[in-house]
Amino acid sequence: MDQMLKDKTAIITGSGRGIGKAAALMLATAGANVVISDIDPGPAEEAVAEIKKAGGEAISHVGDVTSDDFAQNIINAAVQKWGGVHIIINNAGFTWDSMIHKMTDKQWDMIMDLHLKAPFRIIRAAKPWFCDAAKKEIEQYGRAAARKIINISSISGTTGNAGQANYSAAKSGMIGLTKTISKEWGRYNVQCNAIAFGAIETRLSAPKEEGSSVKKDGEVISLGIPRQLREIATMMIPLGRLGSPQEAAGPIFFMASPLSDYVSGQVLTVSGGL
Repeated sequence: MDQMLKDKTAIITGSGRGIGKAAALMLATAGANVVISDIDPGPAEEAVAEIKKAGGEAISHVGDVTSDDFAQNIINAAVQKWGGVHIIINNAGFTWDSMIHKMTDKQWDMIMDLHLKAPFRIIRAAKPWFCDAAKKEIEQYGRAAARKIINISSISGTTGNAGQANYSAAKSGMIGLTKTISKEWGRYNVQCNAIAFGAIETRLSAPKEEGSSVKKDGEVISLGIPRQLREIATMMIPLGRLGSPQEAAGPIFFMASPLSDYVSGQVLTVSGGL
């Protein structure tokens, strides 16, 4: 892994904590320049400091991925600092659950915007640094350098999940987006893949009784899983436990690295066998 990603610039949304942060640390250790993106400035700056302390390179870009100007702004931040973008990891998100007959339009729209529209916008904004840059490389060298898009999906998007009509639909849509990008941009040597995570130890899977929440658009949204349901879910996992953020980061690294240069349009399920 050492310097496998040297001179590559990676954008990772939702990387102030959890899976995104673990992936950022792993990519930085391999030599990548990393744009840490989070809606909260504190965690973003802490992640940047941790990467720099370990000898890596990182900057923070604080903002809401659903904002109209976010996609272009984060691409600009990476380009202004390091001259290009080579890896995009669409990871930011949270859940806002309800049974379908109780789900409001606001719940539906917020989760769809967060998990599907925002990644689409970021990928679209990266076109000059993925496709146009690749055309120039093909003209000059006969082949473009590999570039990577990793969309973080969920087993809720591959199998559905009661109480998560919005989240399941968005994560399923992300898989369709992934497969389409792999076909449209494959000619530019862009590999686009999705990772469908199961239960990973993050704020989204922590016991709901711990009271973690997120604030957005005037709403305070409770995060986590009721302790009893979490215990039941753990019993269903063949490995008998939730995965760690570090274990989740490994497959992300694989998809971001030259190890996956002939892997595209795929959905890798990372669920402990569930």
